[in-house]
Amino acid sequence: MKEKILSSLLTVLAFSALQAQTEHVPVMPRLVVGITIDQLRSDYLEAFAALYGDRGFKRMWREGKVFGNVAYNFNGVDRASALAAIYTGTSPSKNGIVARQWLDRTTLRPVFCVEDRDYKGLYTAENTSPKNLLVSTVTDELKIATQGRSLVYAIAPHSEEAIMAAGHAADGAYWLNDLTGKWCTSSYYGAFPRWLMVYNGNTSTDSRINNIRWEPLFSDKVYDNPTGESSFNYTFTDNRKYRRLKVSPCINDEVNRMVEACLYGTMLGADPVTDFLSVTLHAGTYQSESGKASYLEMQDTYARLDADVASLVDLVEKKVGVGNVLFFITSTGYVENAPADYTSYRIPTGEFYMHRATALLNMYLMAIYGEGQYVETYDGLQIYLDRQLIEKKQLRLKEVLDRCAEFLVDFSGVQKAYTALDLQLGTWSPYIDRVRNSYNPLRSGDIIIEVTPGWKLMDDEGKEITTIREGYVNFPLIFMGNGIIPETVHSPVTVDCIAPTLAMMMRIRAPNGCDSAPISDIRK
Repeated sequence: MKEKILSSLLTVLAFSALQAQTEHVPVMPRLVVGITIDQLRSDYLEAFAALYGDRGFKRMWREGKVFGNVAYNFNGVDRASALAAIYTGTSPSKNGIVARQWLDRTTLRPVFCVEDRDYKGLYTAENTSPKNLLVSTVTDELKIATQGRSLVYAIAPHSEEAIMAAGHAADGAYWLNDLTGKWCTSSYYGAFPRWLMVYNGNTSTDSRINNIRWEPLFSDKVYDNPTGESSFNYTFTDNRKYRRLKVSPCINDEVNRMVEACLYGTMLGADPVTDFLSVTLHAGTYQSESGKASYLEMQDTYARLDADVASLVDLVEKKVGVGNVLFFITSTGYVENAPADYTSYRIPTGEFYMHRATALLNMYLMAIYGEGQYVETYDGLQIYLDRQLIEKKQLRLKEVLDRCAEFLVDFSGVQKAYTALDLQLGTWSPYIDRVRNSYNPLRSGDIIIEVTPGWKLMDDEGKEITTIREGYVNFPLIFMGNGIIPETVHSPVTVDCIAPTLAMMMRIRAPNGCDSAPISDIRK
């Protein structure tokens, strides 16, 4: 009898322990929604908090795991390389997306990061696909793990944003056509869906563009206006109206409308198999005719962004159910391209002309190695050498590259010059690791120049391209919903942790190029 009682007690205890373990296993999200906000920065997000409602960023700060000090671990970030890094969990050195555009080493022809002549555009003349993305994305791994049952869609203003987030195996990637105002895609993703045909025919952006107006969301008294700026009022009616719309906060409402059409036109979140929706919004400076950033406009941009994020979250939760959705929000980083008037304030500055530097470099190489066009071209601050000529003359590539770097660092305004071999084989340091992460041997130049901060980069016509800045601008990463533990974390993190963290929460493998660890202790 005692043995039976003891056996029964052990069974009850084992069952109770198993039940307790089961209760602590997080429920899988029915839908993961990734919201990437172009040019979002933490300081602006916090500075304009008085303009926010309770359902947008304030809710996320209350209910989410908030990382306020996030950065990219490579240089030269733009919206294409940013989206690729977020969804692959690795840098351009592995994923291949070094920029929105690069030079083909064999033809020296500019290559758009998503161009692919093998696929035709649907509602667009663009020929695009994710072919140039060299590794898998977290959305690809979700498709593989569920044997294709998961649905994956991406919606963004620009093609590169949609395609980089969608990955190779998605059901659809959609963006707004710059010329027609219709939502479009690539034949790579299959036939054009009927629900989108209906949307394009009835309620797409082109049907409303003449009535879209950007003016202050609140009265002038609500905004901080220390410099006495005049108010603003923009319409979108000229021949560049859709391009201008995409760099205004009004584009976010258009994206939300498209998200609603996608949610109700597809089966996203309709069953227990996890689906994925990627959305890209905009929070950048609007380039008005003056070309100057307006403090009033930026406040209004963030006020509108908060309202649009709140609408998006409410829309998704209404369709899929509160608690069934895992949200994450992050940024493409912030790039300051506006010229700076340093001379008036006696700050050290100067002008650097890339075309002059490359011309003098070629003359220097001819003086050493004889006649020839050793410098084929340059792109941005990258120099491409004629490797066939170097090989034909039986020159040692390392010697030529080292001579180039030694010559270039003597130029006024040149801070450093890195060679391709240095980046592939040289010694490691924390800073050079950022440069290496930016470099891909298939798509980067032979010499990469760093111009001194404060110096102006000029084009061959003597016009300023940009003023070089190295100032650190952090941005946020927020996880919310589906059992996320509310907490604010001040420790710095990098975006390569996002993909493995999502993979961990969806119980799938991380992308195949990702070697970063996931963030721990993120869910109950």
